[in-house]
Amino acid sequence: MRTGIATVCLSGTLKEKMQACAIAGFDGIEIFEQDLVTSPLSPEEVRKMAADLGLGLDLYQPFRDFDGVTPDLLKANLRRAEAKFKLMSRLGMDTILVCSNVATATIDDDELRASQLGELAELAGDHGVKVAYEALAWGKYVNDYEHAYRLVEMVDHPNLGTCLDSFHILSRDWDTAPIEKINADKIFFVQVADAPKLSMDVLSWSRHYRVFPGEGQFELAKFMGHVVRAGYTGPVSLEVFNDVFRQSDVERTAVDAMRSLIWLEEQSAKWLASNATAAASEQKAASRRRYPMELATLPKVNEPAGFNFAEVKADDTAQLEKLLGQLGFEFEGRHRTKDVQLWTMGQARVIINEQAAQHAEPAIAALGFDVDSPVIASARAQQLKAPVVARKVQADEEVFQGISAPDSTEIFLCQGSPDGTAAWTYEFGEGLEHPGSDVSAVIDHVNLAQPWQHFDEAVLFYTSALALEPQPFAEVPSPSGLVRSQVMETSDASVRLVLNLAPAQQAQTDRKTYQEHIAFAVDDLVATARSAHARGLEFLEIPANYYEDLDARFELEPEFLAMLKELNLLYDRDANGEFLHFYTATVGSVFFEMVERRGNYDGYGAPNAPVRHAVQYDSLHRS
Repeated sequence: MRTGIATVCLSGTLKEKMQACAIAGFDGIEIFEQDLVTSPLSPEEVRKMAADLGLGLDLYQPFRDFDGVTPDLLKANLRRAEAKFKLMSRLGMDTILVCSNVATATIDDDELRASQLGELAELAGDHGVKVAYEALAWGKYVNDYEHAYRLVEMVDHPNLGTCLDSFHILSRDWDTAPIEKINADKIFFVQVADAPKLSMDVLSWSRHYRVFPGEGQFELAKFMGHVVRAGYTGPVSLEVFNDVFRQSDVERTAVDAMRSLIWLEEQSAKWLASNATAAASEQKAASRRRYPMELATLPKVNEPAGFNFAEVKADDTAQLEKLLGQLGFEFEGRHRTKDVQLWTMGQARVIINEQAAQHAEPAIAALGFDVDSPVIASARAQQLKAPVVARKVQADEEVFQGISAPDSTEIFLCQGSPDGTAAWTYEFGEGLEHPGSDVSAVIDHVNLAQPWQHFDEAVLFYTSALALEPQPFAEVPSPSGLVRSQVMETSDASVRLVLNLAPAQQAQTDRKTYQEHIAFAVDDLVATARSAHARGLEFLEIPANYYEDLDARFELEPEFLAMLKELNLLYDRDANGEFLHFYTATVGSVFFEMVERRGNYDGYGAPNAPVRHAVQYDSLHRS
């Protein structure tokens, strides 16, 4: 699949954008008109630079408001078009995007539109240019890709074809199956963009909230499957308007964009394989090469089986050690060659890393996941442009396959074992003398704060590299504003990862509010809480008003409600079960949560999140 990206997706100058696209590995680019107009580079210099970088110049865009106009305006439009065709000749480009009219169209007549598009195609032919006509979702009279293609058929000119844009099609919920009926020779260009499902006017949605494939909720693999079945072989190019992307590091955004197309290519191949026509049985097992466009796939991996460990890095570890001990974790010893500690409770393992942590307050630094084949999983992640993380090891020590997540959390891919043990724990010396623990515990979920400019990137990273599935996102009220919360999890919920995007002002004014936490699941939370209380654990103190509201909502038994209040436990219930949990105080930017899931409760106590945010905010700002 030939990959492309529109320069409008990226921050920076045209020169910086082109360099970033080449570094990310794109085959070609679309030049957005404004990027060229504002560039000090001449068209000839842009052409040479693209050649030197190995980039094709695939599309010049956009040419707006051409069709459905009066004769006088048509004459001016043709003069404007000819100037652009001459410019394209200097650039060495042969395809231009023409959008359906949204502003100056005054005549709703397909015969007139076809006649005017025919004149444009004839003029384009004189200059060796192909015109890709696109139906904008908010076009005044033409907003449907099938309508746009009917006009192309009416004109029947070799220099006029259509452009299929996933956003304009999927945002209007148009059926994508008819794409297969379009003559492939008349599909001049294909653009893709994802987006969250939002309830707003489509123009604002398009201009501000598009994201790269895999970062939204559109069925892009299905869209691309129909495009491939139609016989299209040209570029598949990203066209994403996003306020955050236009403010982020250009090279990093370009790499994220390329990752999204690699992911989309694989997902499209999977869609084609699972939706093979039943007309001929051999087609069900046929390779992707039966289609003119070849789709590359990645090393196949299963989703993680569970958390292997969580790692917290800190300079002064005294508070962390005290907190884990009060929760009931046992110190298993120090690593034989590294300044690292291991603490365990059941199958929940926490590493305290003191290496290269000078003056660092406690913070989540790494997560380990159990996978079938760490080497294959790492190879897949690297093909998806994930940076490699290497750690020094001595002879006879476990070699972890590591990659870096967008927020710089290190992700280690570990060899899982059926009994839940971890082979690497033998590298730690003897810990403190302690009686055998009968507490059964696992890491239930991990909550990571995401920088505003990398939130969408993180969703795609965990989707593509770790096979976690994004769930519908939620917005949680906090004293500083709404916190966007995105759950990523495996199909069996053995791995749950919660990505939180804090309000923008927090990142600018108050670093203390960047809090993350690790949650541990136990069989008996009440017993765990009583034991922790006896060890002197400082619980997050829950206001009495919460318990009054809890009683009003659930009509709890008085003794049970009194027990919750006494131990500062929080409670939630749904049709599937119950959820009990409590939080510790925060150390550095980390706190811990202990949870008990009763029945088939599968949530996170979402109604209690505003309470936790408010109490933590008050606690931090009193200190």
